[in-house]
Amino acid sequence: MIIAIDGPAASGKGTLGKRLAHHYGYRHLDTGVIYRAVAKALLDAGADLTDEARAVAVAMELDPEKFGNPALKTQMVGEAASVVSAIPRVREALVNFQRQFAADPPGAVLDGRDIGTVICPNADVKIFVIADPKVRARRRTLEARARGEEADEALVLADILKRDERDQNRAIAPLKAAPDAYLLDNSHLDIEGGVRAAIDIVEAVRAGRQRV
Repeated sequence: MIIAIDGPAASGKGTLGKRLAHHYGYRHLDTGVIYRAVAKALLDAGADLTDEARAVAVAMELDPEKFGNPALKTQMVGEAASVVSAIPRVREALVNFQRQFAADPPGAVLDGRDIGTVICPNADVKIFVIADPKVRARRRTLEARARGEEADEALVLADILKRDERDQNRAIAPLKAAPDAYLLDNSHLDIEGGVRAAIDIVEAVRAGRQRV
């Protein structure tokens, strides 16, 4: 089974996907980390984030062993990743990696912003996660401070709104819900509540298929 989790509610989404994967014994991939890894490599090299050839070269040589680097979670890298992810050839270079991950047994949970629409359009379950931008900004600010980073909630909110607009209006793989995606609003849910809601969606789909 392939479970696709998308949506603008980035804060907590990766944790939701990880917990869902653990519940079902599946593998988990936070696809946003892939783009963050490309962005960080470019930042570290002092390269132009819009240098297509350089970005594609980095994307082709990614080391999955580095996906757990805490530095990938910083706001600066997140902003850079949004720029890099809008480069069509970078997205092309990373599509096969993501699809192969999804196809390998026993099953997978992938979360990002184009999983159900582009990467795995035939996913068994698609969940589109949303939350009020102010709630997302508050959560992200608390997460950053917990990592020992300084974070201005107003600036975080501005960044969230800017990124959402950019991702929703990009020409390639814009952020949008797949027609058959289930909406999950976690504005007022903690992570436990979000996980339970996601499991309920998956089980409803499985039960429906079993009745066919």
